[in-house]
Amino acid sequence: MVLRRYSPVMALLLLGAAATPEPALHYPEVAHIRVDKSARTMTLYGVDGSVTTIDHIQLGDVPVGTKRFEGDERTPEGRFTIDYGNPGSAYHLSLHINYPRAQDTAYARERGRRPGGLIFIHGQPNDWPAGRVPGDWTDGCIALSNDQIEALWDAVADGTPIEIVG
Repeated sequence: MVLRRYSPVMALLLLGAAATPEPALHYPEVAHIRVDKSARTMTLYGVDGSVTTIDHIQLGDVPVGTKRFEGDERTPEGRFTIDYGNPGSAYHLSLHINYPRAQDTAYARERGRRPGGLIFIHGQPNDWPAGRVPGDWTDGCIALSNDQIEALWDAVADGTPIEIVG
């Protein structure tokens, strides 16, 4: 278990009766993450040698192609790191991806634009009633179910490499 972050405490009360909730989703400590945008998968490579695939990830509104500019609603492609977690996010937990890199900033500036930023792996919007927002809906982030981001939050340390491919 990664000790850097805490997990939100979840309680289930059904009319005052004790209920047995389903076991929480759990991923082993992650050594590396690989996101395949075209397959809509996130593969977690555990420090213990395990491999876990998360299906049905959600991306930016324009999922094809790499992020180039602020507002293009694309998810970046390349090699990055998870550099911090935000428990107070507008979404159910979020893990920051260190985009833009120097080459992303240079590319955008050469064209008189800004590269954008604040790219995260996160859960669903905090004000979403239940389940998942349908389809691709982020501004370039990678969205998971709330259960998935809770398990990932516990399994990913700052500095974890992430590769995002088209």
